[in-house]
Amino acid sequence: MDPRADHFALFGLDRGFRLDLSDLDSRYRDVQAQVHPDRFAGAGDAERRLSMQWSTHANEAYQTLKKPLARARYLLHLAGHDVQGENNTAMPADFLMEQMEWREAVMEARSGGDHHELERLHNRLRGEIDGRYSELEVLLDDAGDLDGATDRVRRLMFLEKLLHEIDDALASLEE
Repeated sequence: MDPRADHFALFGLDRGFRLDLSDLDSRYRDVQAQVHPDRFAGAGDAERRLSMQWSTHANEAYQTLKKPLARARYLLHLAGHDVQGENNTAMPADFLMEQMEWREAVMEARSGGDHHELERLHNRLRGEIDGRYSELEVLLDDAGDLDGATDRVRRLMFLEKLLHEIDDALASLEE
């Protein structure tokens, strides 16, 4: 195995946002079967350490590639595009207004204990997120529009965070 290999090369995949997750799962299991530390239990210290490093690398690569947002960020990183999601939160006003409306609706439903409304919001937002991922797939794999993809990724970071807030609100009502 090449320690300089990117996550896609590690699993013998072409770089791209479109990914067959069952194929990724299979390739991950194949790589883990080769490098898992249990396989090197009787080996020397250096081989066991190397096995642990490869196993950790395979786990990190798998976790990155199986999640669409992480995969998109990784692809942009490989192409030299920094999303700057943690320190650049500037977004268009209409998008920010939409986020405020979503958050207000979630707060109202949560404070009112309205489980059905939270589920409705979850399903509506999930549909919107799925649509954004479809747009992102076209931008990354078909159009090669890295600037547009970077914008979509930044927006998806907001939307995924909101989805987690809805899930948290639903969980708090079930306790």
